[in-house]
Amino acid sequence: MTILDCTVGYGGHAESILASSDPRTKLIGLDRDSRAIDFCRRRLVGFGDRAVLLTGNYRDLKHHLTAAGVSAVDGVLFDFGISSPQLDDPARGFSFQHDGPLDMRMDQAGGMTAAELVNSSQEDRLADIIFQYGEERYSRRIARAIVRERAHHPIETTRALASIIAKSVPSTYRNGRIHCATRTFQALRIAVNHELETLEPSLRDAVDVLSPGGRICAISFHSLEDRIVKHTFRTFARGADAKLSLLARKPVLPSEEERRVNPRSRSAKLRVAERLQYRMV
Repeated sequence: MTILDCTVGYGGHAESILASSDPRTKLIGLDRDSRAIDFCRRRLVGFGDRAVLLTGNYRDLKHHLTAAGVSAVDGVLFDFGISSPQLDDPARGFSFQHDGPLDMRMDQAGGMTAAELVNSSQEDRLADIIFQYGEERYSRRIARAIVRERAHHPIETTRALASIIAKSVPSTYRNGRIHCATRTFQALRIAVNHELETLEPSLRDAVDVLSPGGRICAISFHSLEDRIVKHTFRTFARGADAKLSLLARKPVLPSEEERRVNPRSRSAKLRVAERLQYRMV
């Protein structure tokens, strides 16, 4: 088989797939983070030419497959969001747990950073980003506080932004179960990397390159992603020209044991569909 891992990251899924599959199975791994690709090459070196790793965005998956001489694949995996190594690296600016530059770019070769977005956007646009991508109820308060603070000095670090957010929300929210800056950081990361804009077109392209009987798997970590995956899969599974069969009506959730061992998996949802081998009538 040929498997396309559209978000190969640091190679956890890729290694498991290659280790548990037929020795003739090949995996093509994409990631826009060049550091992740470099790490992955070292991790998967034992699999030789079975692992083909490419730096690139999954929105261009058809282009990358063509360049690799592949016209169709037997499986596609998307694991949306950021990886633990990215989250735990203060220099990447994804987390407020450690102080670092307010970057948040998955591809650090170019593009606007979170600091540039926070310090240049108009208040209304900031509020809209925080509300739409973070589903943050206090988006207006937070945007107003950001604009007020940046008038005195630029907001350049993760801790500085988290502190501004904490001061702008009610104390009950500040001391809630989820850190009060979580939704805002999620929203800025999504905006910086244009994550939701490319999600549906990429899923559609993946279905196009999937061989009959092949499977597409998508792991999402928040409702915005999962909603797009669910809608796209269901669209392809309807009507006489349906291309997919849904293998589970509801998403597969992590077990209690997995959540205990890996707390970051608690919000993960896996949806799986299979490419039909015939046309529905």
